[in-house]
Amino acid sequence: MTSVNVAGEVPEVKLTARDFKGLVDPDWCPGCGDFGVINGIQRACAELGLRPHEILTVSGIGCSSNLPGYFNSYGMHTLHGRSLAVATGAKMANHELTVLVTGGDGDGYGIGGNHFTHTARRNVDLTYIVMNNQIYGLTTGQISPTSTFGMKTKSTPFGSVEMPVNPITSAIMNGATFVSRAYSSDIRHLTDTIKKAITHKGFSLVDVFSPCVTFNLDNTHDFFKEHVRKLEDEEHDTSDWKTACEKAMMWGDTIYTGVFFQKKESQDLGDQEPVLEDGPLAFRPLGLSKEQGDRVVRRML
Repeated sequence: MTSVNVAGEVPEVKLTARDFKGLVDPDWCPGCGDFGVINGIQRACAELGLRPHEILTVSGIGCSSNLPGYFNSYGMHTLHGRSLAVATGAKMANHELTVLVTGGDGDGYGIGGNHFTHTARRNVDLTYIVMNNQIYGLTTGQISPTSTFGMKTKSTPFGSVEMPVNPITSAIMNGATFVSRAYSSDIRHLTDTIKKAITHKGFSLVDVFSPCVTFNLDNTHDFFKEHVRKLEDEEHDTSDWKTACEKAMMWGDTIYTGVFFQKKESQDLGDQEPVLEDGPLAFRPLGLSKEQGDRVVRRML
């Protein structure tokens, strides 16, 4: 039973990361980087004071796209590469929701590359968290759009001849107003980055190095621990998109994480859509009579 204080007010209960744990336990491989990502999301939501009913988590298809089932919020497990399209519709219908989109590099930058481009340029107020393991893990180890040149996999036994996509530079050039990268084993930094992304007004990308311990034996935890460096330690200017792109293209002894670019003064799609000025569409009358509404529902059953 919820207690009531002497003023007759219900005290606000402070949630913890545990309160955002779903009813189903993840079935990811032991050591998978995705465990760190869901941990970071749970911590970020708790620290921001969000409530499960205020959040919608949308995903596509893939190992990482199972995340909404493991996270305590409204959730939708949608089609391969189509999570951003579905999330855009949900955000436009109820722009008071905090909408998180989760998935992998194959789902987001390959099959969903077109939606990635146009969601960024529209500056939809979504937080897109991509678990980038540089491999197709669910289908047991083929190259993905972010696999490095020369990488040997089931689909490229002699080494990949394709140059990888750079999601950071792509997002900046496409118009995203918050572009960042994190590493799944650095939970504190990952949590802080996700918090910044959620509180940013506009399209936010958090590209997360999330090693696949089963099928990608090149880009391992040991590899990232040796090479990852934080932009925050160098006082990087997040308003400088040119420098952001230069640092995002570095892939050698130093691979940067952190916030590459942020445009703080910008209008998201919801701000620019006049029809939303009177509040969320989801809370408005349908404009149908009860009989008409009942007929629609009967046809759909």
